Amino acid sequence: MAAHTTAQFNLFMSQLRETNATLDFYCDFPKIARNVANIEISLNTLNYLIGKENLREAVEALWNRDPSVFDVMDILIATRKKDDKKYIDNDGSMHSVHSLFTSVDGVMKFIEGTGLDKVFKNKEVKDLVDYVFGVETGLDTNARKNRSGEITETLVARIFNNAGIKYKEQVSSKEFPAISAALGADQKVFDFVIAANGKTYLIEVNFYSGGGSKLNEVARSYTDVAPKVNGVPGFEFVWITDGIGWKSASNKLEEAFAAIPNIYNLTTISEFINRVK
Repeated sequence: MAAHTTAQFNLFMSQLRETNATLDFYCDFPKIARNVANIEISLNTLNYLIGKENLREAVEALWNRDPSVFDVMDILIATRKKDDKKYIDNDGSMHSVHSLFTSVDGVMKFIEGTGLDKVFKNKEVKDLVDYVFGVETGLDTNARKNRSGEITETLVARIFNNAGIKYKEQVSSKEFPAISAALGADQKVFDFVIAANGKTYLIEVNFYSGGGSKLNEVARSYTDVAPKVNGVPGFEFVWITDGIGWKSASNKLEEAFAAIPNIYNLTTISEFINRVK
């Protein structure tokens, strides 16, 4: 017998939210400020290049003082040393962008090849520290996907707190020998664990605003995990998920919905709270 009816699934899908974003989702300004502060001295030194007509002469002057200041120049084109970005030379050979910062000739090739020479000469940038703050803000948008999960966990934790429900976060399945044995090689770290009414609820939380193959994998994984957990006396698997990204993976989600008794979204989570309380 299915855990839920088709009508219940259709209602669940109609409740999915477009976003879970709070205003602090869009930019992590404390992290941006830290990234800039880590290279601020070098950036201030490179400000010497702004407005110079003879850039090679200015680069040589800085090189003779401290060649290490050029190590941060890749951030000026929104890349990082750790990314090890490559470029194709005129002869078709491939090189690392950061390898250019090992000589004056290399630095000049970088400045002229990227168009930074015109930016510097025309004073289109007034201060590289402020400029890089903007670059870091743009790069930080790539981290939004990771923050989406964190924001959902924070939101669910707030809901639990407001309801007066005690919980633990990030709990390994290995803390429960019976669960560990049931899962076998598929050990997990559960987002939340709640002990109430003689039951221990092992809870996974996620939110998907966009589609992708990962959603199918998650649905399959939880469809497999849920009966293993539920088969251990005193334990129940709970999945709290939301986001319109599920509309692109509705078939797999419907399969999971039919197999997992405890699936909730941010609208129906109140039903789980009432049950726990």
